[in-house]
Amino acid sequence: MPDNNQARIKAFLQAEYRDARSAADAGKTEEAWRHLERAHIVAQGMLVPHIYSHWRMLRLAVRASDIREIAGQLIRLALAPLGNLTGRLPIGNTGRSDVSAFAHMDIPADLRAILGAGSQQARHQE
Repeated sequence: MPDNNQARIKAFLQAEYRDARSAADAGKTEEAWRHLERAHIVAQGMLVPHIYSHWRMLRLAVRASDIREIAGQLIRLALAPLGNLTGRLPIGNTGRSDVSAFAHMDIPADLRAILGAGSQQARHQE
């Protein structure tokens, strides 16, 4: 991944996490989830950011007292490293417990642009 693409991805993730926190602080839980889902899609191909995305999702689930989501995020925190290390990731998956942890999903066009043409996720969608 070129350095300029890494910088763009890092800035995108920081903005999504910031916006998720702001939405959660304002009581807009569904909006917070949307930001975290978008961050997950972009972070998924990188081990540490992928795990961090699930950590942020777990924190929001705890804050919302969502037992199903807490359980789902704990499972995903265990599975994420295996997926990254084996290269068997469900590309485009939003990372939430309301979808299978193994389901591939379409990546929105704006996120494909963030990922760049060289990424596995972007190539998967072409």
